[in-house]
Parts: sequence; C-alpha cells; structure tokens
Amino acid sequence: MKLSYDKPYIVYISTNADRSVLYTGVTNDLHARLVKHYLNKGTSKSFAGKYFCHHLIYYETFENINDAIAREKEIKKWRREKKINLINIWNPTWTFLNKEICGIWPPKSFTKK
Repeated sequence: MKLSYDKPYIVYISTNADRSVLYTGVTNDLHARLVKHYLNKGTSKSFAGKYFCHHLIYYETFENINDAIAREKEIKKWRREKKINLINIWNPTWTFLNKEICGIWPPKSFTKK
C-alpha cells in the first residue's frame, strides 16, 4: 500500500479498536481530523467520538472539494459489506494508519502541523 498525502481533500474511513464500526468523512486536514476524533473519543459530541472511531483504515485524495464530497456521499450510501470490500482491496490487513499520517500516535495534545 502506497501512502499518498499530497492533495488537499481527503475522503477517509475510520473505525474503532474492534473494527466493528465504520465512519466515513471528508476533510482537508487529515492529521487534524484524526486528532479531533481521538480527543473526542467516548463523548457524544459526534458519531466518531461516541463510537471511538479514531483509527484510520482507508483514505483517498482529491484535487477538488466537490469530487471529494461526492465520493464521501457515495461511500456513505453503501452497505457495510461494500465498504468492507473497498477497505480490503486497499488495506487488506486493516492496519491502523494514524502513525503514518500523524507521525506520533496517540497524540498527547493537538498542535497543527
């Protein structure tokens, strides 16, 4: 798997430690978003926080925000099994990719890169 984080808009899928819940989102700062999910873990502030979905398992990059939003909406409409197939093709071991994106994981605090 080749990690590429050089384009401005990212559609991503994160999960919890058991890999039982999937969260799909879009951002232009994946590092900041992952830290935010991590710092909100266990709170009801968001779906990702409530279900501890701060483990990155999939992402794709886009030049255009409209393309990224369209892809996020497309994936969100899919049944779970189709999302699992997408993840299995791109990241067959479901390796958590947070350290590759953020450098240090877990974060002790948030400092914007």
